Amino acid sequence: MLDFTGLGLWLNLPIFAGAAVSVWMAGVRITGHANVISEKTGVGQAFIGVALLGGITSLPELAVAVTSSLSGDASLAVNSILGGIAMQVAILALADALIGRKALTSVIPDPVVMLQGGFKILLLSIVTASIVVGDVAVLSTGLWMWLLATVTGLALWVLSRAQHGRPWIANDEEVTRENEEERARQEAKGSKAQSLNKAASAAVVCGGVIVVAGYLLSRTGDAIAEVSGLGQSFVGAVLVAIATSLPEVSTVFAATRAGLYTMAMSDIFGTNLIDLSFLFVIDITGGADAVMNGAGRFEAFAALIAITVTAIFFIGLVERRDRTVLRMGYDSFAVLIIYMAGLVALYFLRDTSGGGG
Repeated sequence: MLDFTGLGLWLNLPIFAGAAVSVWMAGVRITGHANVISEKTGVGQAFIGVALLGGITSLPELAVAVTSSLSGDASLAVNSILGGIAMQVAILALADALIGRKALTSVIPDPVVMLQGGFKILLLSIVTASIVVGDVAVLSTGLWMWLLATVTGLALWVLSRAQHGRPWIANDEEVTRENEEERARQEAKGSKAQSLNKAASAAVVCGGVIVVAGYLLSRTGDAIAEVSGLGQSFVGAVLVAIATSLPEVSTVFAATRAGLYTMAMSDIFGTNLIDLSFLFVIDITGGADAVMNGAGRFEAFAALIAITVTAIFFIGLVERRDRTVLRMGYDSFAVLIIYMAGLVALYFLRDTSGGGG
């Protein structure tokens, strides 16, 4: 295996940047293919957001998780996932500004996103508990991580059966589930991928690009952490998390511009659910001891940031008032402030020795 640390900082940085661009470009193309698949199969936007967009845009996190864990850098993988969850929620706040005249949480007509957010908070609570209480290895994996995997499976099963619930009435008469579905059909008709087979094949190709680029992000991110002296915890939670979140940035912005608000939020919440399940994969590949036993204050605080920003959007979805500041809802503005303040706190909590938090 190539030793990226030996390449030095100034070679790792352009490789990292090139991999990040590749992830972005692949992510840009996913939304159009997802629209075609949704239209051809009759699957709703919320489920497509979780199962397809969430699954494909989670591939960089999976690549980072597996490669880092197998190479003995489980701390980088854990911090990348926990930091990436909060980062991706902050992306929703930025996408809110694209709407301008309406708060994002006031124009989502599908209540399934509430289920997604609720399950996500539950999974994050399990992760935080595993850090605070400690974990015990059972069949080569921590007991808390077995619980995490079980609840994730339950969440996906419940979400798969909740796609046809009663819609909400959005605070915009032009935004309804039917109108979102019509916009999705128009987007699908305008896409070059006219058939289901072409859309599926293109999605597979994009997924392959994201896996390879995700591997490079993992290895170069680890090298940058060691060479720069910033430490694995902070680089994993910020630099690698930002890079591996680029597919979500591109897909969420594309969906928001197209007026597919449910798909945009489901993409983020769905990605978060799948990303959290990767902690189970990290535990399996990370060695004999339960991997969360190596986590500390840094990781616990990163999980709490993710819980907090998700809870704020959860409140916004329930309240559904259309109040904006700086072209975004009050909830989105609060999410950005808390996320940036959280980054400052994480910087001072970071471990510069190269280990966990």
